[in-house]
Amino acid sequence: MTRSILLKSVFAFALALGGVRATHAQQPPPAPAPGTLPVSNSYRAKEILGSKINIQDNISVGTVEDIIFTDAGEVEYLIVEKAGQFVTIPWSAAVFNLTKRTATVNITVDRYRAIPAFTATTYPQFFAPTYRAEVYKYFGLTPGQLRRMERRGEIP
Repeated sequence: MTRSILLKSVFAFALALGGVRATHAQQPPPAPAPGTLPVSNSYRAKEILGSKINIQDNISVGTVEDIIFTDAGEVEYLIVEKAGQFVTIPWSAAVFNLTKRTATVNITVDRYRAIPAFTATTYPQFFAPTYRAEVYKYFGLTPGQLRRMERRGEIP
């Protein structure tokens, strides 16, 4: 009889412990402070589009007009617009402050002015190897390898 009571007690304890764990597991993680990024470093397009871009010495060079993605869905470039001219900036060159809706790019004024600009009717071939290498070089970066996704079949 004592053994039976002991087994029931152990069983009840195990159920209670499981209930505590289940309750703990159901609690959501704390929300990040406003304007800060969650641990996953996720960004929303509407937080990026329209953000002001600053270069060294806090000089404003325009706003983010567009975002260019690879075939694999990874962000490759920011397109910055100022006075009808567009400049390509590698995503990895920008450091965002979502609270201020700004991004800082570590490049000098002279170097930024040397980047070839384009218009809405003369978009470059963003993924041509020579174009990628040239753009990344202005920022002292090396482009990563592009990963192409194969599209198999059609979605019904």
